[in-house]
Amino acid sequence: MSDASHPGLVDAHHHVWNLDDRPQPWLDGPGHEPIRRSFGTDDLRSAATRPIAGRQLTSSVVVQCVASLPETRDLLALADKDPLVGAVVGWVDLTSPAVGDVLDELGAGRKGSYLRAVRHVVQGEQDPEWLRRPSVERALRTVGERGLGYDVLIRSHQFDQAVRLAERLPELPLVLDHAGKPPIVGGELADWERDVRRLAGHPQVRCKVSGLVTEADHEKWTLDDIRPVWDVLWDVFGPDRLMFGSDWPVCVLAGGWNRWAATVEELLTGCSESENEAVLAGTARDFYRLTPVERTPACS
Repeated sequence: MSDASHPGLVDAHHHVWNLDDRPQPWLDGPGHEPIRRSFGTDDLRSAATRPIAGRQLTSSVVVQCVASLPETRDLLALADKDPLVGAVVGWVDLTSPAVGDVLDELGAGRKGSYLRAVRHVVQGEQDPEWLRRPSVERALRTVGERGLGYDVLIRSHQFDQAVRLAERLPELPLVLDHAGKPPIVGGELADWERDVRRLAGHPQVRCKVSGLVTEADHEKWTLDDIRPVWDVLWDVFGPDRLMFGSDWPVCVLAGGWNRWAATVEELLTGCSESENEAVLAGTARDFYRLTPVERTPACS
């Protein structure tokens, strides 16, 4: 646990998976060989050894990978037993008229209390209007009514959908995963900057400073490749709407947790303690309601 003299660090975006229990088909793609194995929270603890601005990792948000209710149930069970995990971003079928019943089932009991948001891998949808579908919009209204947030996972060409969602559902807390995946490799950021400014104009939207290194050249990226994106995010969201995330273990493909942590510390150079607190803990704590949940010992 953190205290006033040793403030904690929240990793607002990481994954776990056990390939023996549940295949991850997306890992079959080329270039994923370094992470084509199982990863658990103990692996995260072993990887995340570098502090950022004097803060060690104390809490995390685990995020769904596949369209699977059993995966979400497993993540809730993990959060209930592992004190590192403070919240779960799960998956539900947002095209289903039964989404309310499913959310109620997932959210029941102590394990269910860790469900704080849902996500769908919109970046993989071919329909350019997926988030505008009436069924999806109805489901997301239900998500908001259940007191949950929504993680927006899009690529840079899909911003129109996210902006429309923010316009239509101003009461739904939104967080933009991986800053909308700016095209860092190509270096052409003008369209992304225009669109991220449009989305940031909606006050219910937060943004994760995560997943940027895998949008850069995995082998050759430097701080100078990341800084233009950071500067835009800082300008349009400000520290109170930004949250640090590692996207571990995906970030292993481009240097790993500790290298990303060192980069974020460099980017925060000159920032005040209150700004560090917001980016490294406070924004995520507020969005995902990372308050302690009473844990009772398991029966022996």
